[in-house]
Amino acid sequence: MKKFSRSINGYNINEVNSFIDDIIKKVENIIKEEENIKKELILKDNKINELEKEIEHYKLLEKELNTSIYTAKESGDYIKRLAKTERDAIIMDARKNANRIISDALMRAEKTEFNAQLLKKNIDLFKSRVRTMLNQQLDIIDDLDKEDI
Repeated sequence: MKKFSRSINGYNINEVNSFIDDIIKKVENIIKEEENIKKELILKDNKINELEKEIEHYKLLEKELNTSIYTAKESGDYIKRLAKTERDAIIMDARKNANRIISDALMRAEKTEFNAQLLKKNIDLFKSRVRTMLNQQLDIIDDLDKEDI
């Protein structure tokens, strides 16, 4: 607390005026600082609003990305199920074709074996007839030789 010296009419006017000038300057400085602080607060509030808007924007982006990820996952799962179904159908079709091809091959093999056995019988029969004819021809030749004698 400031103490003033006394003069004839009370306190020393110069000291009081000087003190009041100091107080006025200090109050003006406080008011200027308060205005600066208010301006800074307004700037910071504006910055906070901008940042909150950015946060909202990023939250929206995050939501959209999560939705996109979920949709992509669902699409991937659907494609996997579809591919598995198609794979199973292809495998079943291939098995049917393989069984048909094997059946056809077995039938052809049986038919070929039957034809081979039939051909062998015919060859054996032909050889037997040729032998018989040759033996008959030899008998005729032998008979001719006997007659000549």
